[in-house]
Amino acid sequence: MSGRGGRDGPGYRAWVSASPTSARTAFLKAFLRRPSTMGAIAPSSERLGAVLASVVPRTGTPTVVELGPGTGAVSAVIARRLPPGSRHLAVELDPAMVAHLRRAHPDLEVVPGDARRLPELLAERGVTRADAVVCGLPWALFDDRTQAELLAGISAVIGDDGAFTTFAYLHGMALPAAQRFRSTLRRTFDEVQVSATVWRNLPPAFVYVCRRPAR
Repeated sequence: MSGRGGRDGPGYRAWVSASPTSARTAFLKAFLRRPSTMGAIAPSSERLGAVLASVVPRTGTPTVVELGPGTGAVSAVIARRLPPGSRHLAVELDPAMVAHLRRAHPDLEVVPGDARRLPELLAERGVTRADAVVCGLPWALFDDRTQAELLAGISAVIGDDGAFTTFAYLHGMALPAAQRFRSTLRRTFDEVQVSATVWRNLPPAFVYVCRRPAR
């Protein structure tokens, strides 16, 4: 199944027809089922999604990979940016979320699996690199080794020309784990930019925009 974006394509109509209530219910069920793997109890806001998706190319036929798409809140924003003929893959670990995404967003290419196996999962689908990786994984819940494995796979996939975005919650920035993660990002990528705070999100958050693996 290949994902095609654009406002005039079938994918866009599928995104806007998905029920917000259904999405929130699916997210809450996933949180109750696996609280140790969920970083929030509500999907990302449209505004946060827009900042995360800002690195998605609007021209050509890019390949975009999403990690931890959850109910597809950010996926919908990505789909609106993507030009026709693009490919949009979403790696999701939770089986119930996988089923929800396939029902609610049929134009999305859902990849069941662990994001730590990202290069392998993509290679199985004929993808060797991505123009952008957009990530909604709960970094604060991962130990240092897991973070390093995930970031190594992401940097390998985007190479020198792609971009990677992820977010963190403002209230957690004083915690040692958050400081360690920021340091790990700066060791992994040559360029790490931090967005303005997105206040229209629950809770408020900001986005890291990363490019080029560190040498």
